[in-house]
Amino acid sequence: MNTQQIQKELKFRTSRSSGSGGQNVNKVETRVEALFEIDTSEGLDGEEKATLRQKLANRISKEGLLSTSSQESRLQQSNRDKAIKKIILLIEAALEPEPEREEVPERLVADPKKRKKAKSVQSDKKAGRKKIILPPKEED
Repeated sequence: MNTQQIQKELKFRTSRSSGSGGQNVNKVETRVEALFEIDTSEGLDGEEKATLRQKLANRISKEGLLSTSSQESRLQQSNRDKAIKKIILLIEAALEPEPEREEVPERLVADPKKRKKAKSVQSDKKAGRKKIILPPKEED
């Protein structure tokens, strides 16, 4: 992945931000949307494009555009910088290989005889705590 090439290929769209802005809020377009076309990118190879298309399928439009937006700041330039960072981080995270899963060893089965013996020992211990009921005495 060539980050500098990707930054050159980004296209931007601006619109009015919904946040604070004082008197400028209805005049200045400070919200910035960064658009990246995966298919025509020269900063990615074929395998990376396929991976992005698979992992970011819900973020890619029908036209094949990956987009992120920023409207946190009142300045268009700072929102543009934030949108660029967002899209680069998104691409890097998607291209990061998933960690290999560790194989879990088979479950060890306890020895049935040993388990039965332990149960009977516990049962005898509890039986010894019961009240002793003596049978009624027989009178002659």
